[in-house]
Amino acid sequence: MSAYQFRAAEGATPDAPLIFLFHGTGGDENQFFDLAAQLVPGAARLAPRGDVNEHGALRYFRRAAEGVYDMDDLARATSAMSGFIAEQVAARKPSRVLGLGYSNGANILAAVQFAHPELFDATVLMHPLIPFAPPPADFGGRKVLITAGRHDPIAPAGATQALADYFAANGAAIQQIWHEGGHELRNEELLGSRDFLAG
Repeated sequence: MSAYQFRAAEGATPDAPLIFLFHGTGGDENQFFDLAAQLVPGAARLAPRGDVNEHGALRYFRRAAEGVYDMDDLARATSAMSGFIAEQVAARKPSRVLGLGYSNGANILAAVQFAHPELFDATVLMHPLIPFAPPPADFGGRKVLITAGRHDPIAPAGATQALADYFAANGAAIQQIWHEGGHELRNEELLGSRDFLAG
């Protein structure tokens, strides 16, 4: 039995790309499911539901406060999600493995990448916040797009840039899209994600 409840849709072909979708705090497996069909036409889609309930809002790991992570629970969630992703990939054998996450979803996706850089070919991290120094890893041949708001009160621009610098320093082909707003998703991020994932 899977560690996570999830929503899935098959791809246009048996070996189509597979995109994993990770919602933000308070979202669920439906948040990006229909959008992903437009971003990556023909891809199989799989959206796991966060298994932590924070005052009625679903998340992927616990936190003590805004920007203060429960690192033990993050380790638990990273291990569980990594295993879940590896199982799904092994069962489906897609041509490419893609990931897209927003806010808390971007954070669990990034944490999985730190632990297992081989799992994803390309990822989109929308408004991530990683308030710790990730370990060195080999992201050679992997692509990462980070989108962010320059005035995001939840994911400060400096932390976003530090994460981009980390991926670049560890061999990833990194792209960034900035807008002048805050933590909200804007159309230029979605259009940029579509172009990035098509590559």
